[in-house]
Amino acid sequence: MTFFPPKFSLHKKSPVFWFWLLFTLLVFSSLIKLGLWQSQRAEEKDQRLARISEYKLQQARPLTRVLALEQQGLDINDMPVSLQGKFAENVLFFLDNQLDRGRPGYRVYQVLQLERDAVLVNLGWVPGSVNRSLLPQIAPVTGAHNLRGNIRKLEPGVMLKQQDLPPGPLAANAWPLRVQQIEPEKFSPLIARRLLPFVVYLDKNEALGYKKNWQAVVMPPEKHRAYAFQWFSLATAFLVLMIWASRHHNKQSQVNNKVQGH
Repeated sequence: MTFFPPKFSLHKKSPVFWFWLLFTLLVFSSLIKLGLWQSQRAEEKDQRLARISEYKLQQARPLTRVLALEQQGLDINDMPVSLQGKFAENVLFFLDNQLDRGRPGYRVYQVLQLERDAVLVNLGWVPGSVNRSLLPQIAPVTGAHNLRGNIRKLEPGVMLKQQDLPPGPLAANAWPLRVQQIEPEKFSPLIARRLLPFVVYLDKNEALGYKKNWQAVVMPPEKHRAYAFQWFSLATAFLVLMIWASRHHNKQSQVNNKVQGH
């Protein structure tokens, strides 16, 4: 088995050698970087889970206090928060492609109007219809409420194309709106009010909302470590294979040269 034509030599003076070396280093370093990235993600998840455990022992802070802490440079992600506001009737966003035990559905986000701004509140999951043109028929939350929940900063998802959103405020009969990703900055013009750059996941003990099946960490640290091990293993196997292939090729070339010399 050889990776190179017999006439090519992997001697250090050969151009093929430098091509082989560059290719090997590029692939090997790429696999190592992927392993390190997964290891870093595992460490981040460990830290986040530890922070969430600490937050569970703390009282919810008023939203104004949470925003002040963010201004001081503190990471407010997952922080328990209490807030008071009035739900905008029928102003609902249905986040598409959300599964619950394999069943397709939507996560329902409703706008909570605050004193000056507004915030999206994740009310929970509802099942979808077999007919994709129909959105679930649900009763939106109405009126003023005092709520408890947790801050969730948004991680951008992978989208093949940008969401096609209307350019301005929507008419009352245009709601609810199906979306592929939650983007408060882009949603603000639709409600003619500034949305805060995060969402609030309703506390599971709150009576409001629908099925609260969310998890703070979808992929646990152990899975990231397993992926990291796979990438490191692939990097090692690739490097060993390339070293073996080069040595095997050089030995074969030497044998061929001796045969031709006779």
